[in-house]
Amino acid sequence: MAFGPNPRAVPASVAVEQIDQGLRSYMLSVFNYMGIGLAITGLVAYFVAATPALYQPLFGTPLRWVVMLAPLAFVMVLSFGIQRLSVGAAQLTFWAFAAVMGLSMASIFLVFTGESIARVFFITAATFGAMSLYGYTTKRDLSGFGSFLFMGLIGIILASLVNIFLQSPALQFALSIIGVLVFTGLTAFDTQRIKALYYELDASDVVARKAIMGALTLYLDFINMFMFLLQLFGTSRE
Repeated sequence: MAFGPNPRAVPASVAVEQIDQGLRSYMLSVFNYMGIGLAITGLVAYFVAATPALYQPLFGTPLRWVVMLAPLAFVMVLSFGIQRLSVGAAQLTFWAFAAVMGLSMASIFLVFTGESIARVFFITAATFGAMSLYGYTTKRDLSGFGSFLFMGLIGIILASLVNIFLQSPALQFALSIIGVLVFTGLTAFDTQRIKALYYELDASDVVARKAIMGALTLYLDFINMFMFLLQLFGTSRE
């Protein structure tokens, strides 16, 4: 009878360590893409708001509808065309999306004070960070909340469209509270889902594409949470 380490146990241990390192690298890529995207959005929004020569043509003419709808077009391209794009093209599309999103968000610097925007940003970052960490570390399966959160998201979209015509402050206030709750939950849910996707991947280019899509998902969670919190806690310039 031979004693000593099982030769088959060593490769298994090494494989687990490699998976852990790969997962950390993958999630770091997701958050790096997201962070850079948010930085691009903020810089573009601030620059456009501070430059009347840019802001007036963009928002003082029918061109504003193009600016407002352009981010949706980029989301559609990434969502449905990510498999046909090279990694480099997907990255450039994501950066372009972040810049166009900055154009569409430039008006917040004219509506709200800079101090309140900064305050709400840090509140959003703290909330997002806590919920994303929870989603990453929890052993609880959050997939059961997915359909509930998706229904809440659909409800917010429909109610927001209705409120375009009603212009009800009470409805807007309720939507802001519900929106914060929904996107807080989605942050944890999406983080866990993005983590789980790693174990279904193998080729490095597929991992890179999925990291970009994961960054897009979390970016949208962050931006929407920020905008709803800004509606609740932002200080108007008026």
